[in-house]
Order: sequence, then C-alpha cells, then structure tokens
Amino acid sequence: MDGSSKYLEKSWKRRTDESRRKALEAIESLKKKHEPVNFSTVQKKSGVSKHYLYEHDEIRKMIEAARSEDEERASAWHKKYDRTSKSKDVLISAKDKRIARLEEENRELKKELETLRRLIYEKK
Repeated sequence: MDGSSKYLEKSWKRRTDESRRKALEAIESLKKKHEPVNFSTVQKKSGVSKHYLYEHDEIRKMIEAARSEDEERASAWHKKYDRTSKSKDVLISAKDKRIARLEEENRELKKELETLRRLIYEKK
C-alpha cells in the first residue's frame, strides 16, 4: 500500500501543478487580449474547475486583482468620457446659439434670393 500511495500523491501533485499552470496561462492570455478576467472566463479558458480557482489563494487573488484592474480601467474611461449635466447644458446652449445664427443667415439669404429673382424677372 505504501508504494501505491506515493504514486497517488505524485499524480495529485502533477494534476495540481498542471491545473495551476493552465489557470495562470488563461489569466495572462485574457489580460493580453484585454478580455474580462473573472472566475468564469478563466474557468472556460483553462478548463479548470471553478472550485479549484476559488480554493487556491494565489490564483484567487490574481483573478480578483485582474478583475479590479478591469473595473478601474472602465471607471477611468467613464470619468473621462461621461459628461456632467452642467457641461451638457453648456454644449446644448452653444448649439442652440449656432442654430439660431444659421436660421437668421438662412432667412437673409432667402430674402436676397427673392430680390435677385425679382430683378431678373423685371429685366426680361
């Protein structure tokens, strides 16, 4: 029995090491491709069970850290590109002024065109 338990322990260690390697490769691959890193995506990419990912602290911490980096990156993007209501109001006001100016210019050009048509008609 003693000999067979050594083989079992070696087999378990080998499988654990293989699972760890697969999980770490999956995390790195997902990061490089800028894909979301979470327990589900790592599990699908590596083929390792979620239970394994949750049970091993090193891998769990790596996934959680990568997930928080993704969230921070998304948050920074939103801060940069989301406009506050005040800035939207300023932008709308500027566009309203431009529209009013263009409408006035359009009215003037229509009057001018009408005058020119009248002159052309009178000369004929």
